[in-house]
Amino acid sequence: MTKTIAVLLILAMLIQIIKPLGLPGLRRRGDFWKLALFAFAIWGAALLLRDFS
Repeated sequence: MTKTIAVLLILAMLIQIIKPLGLPGLRRRGDFWKLALFAFAIWGAALLLRDFS
């Protein structure tokens, strides 16, 4: 599960650098760092949920 999330979010970051996604808050190429923060939060939540279940 965490590997799938990581791969999808890395692909989203690469696409954001090549051509911005156009979503609110992700309109410039330099906004890929927001995806990185989101990826870190999702990855951390997945790890915590894995430990508690």
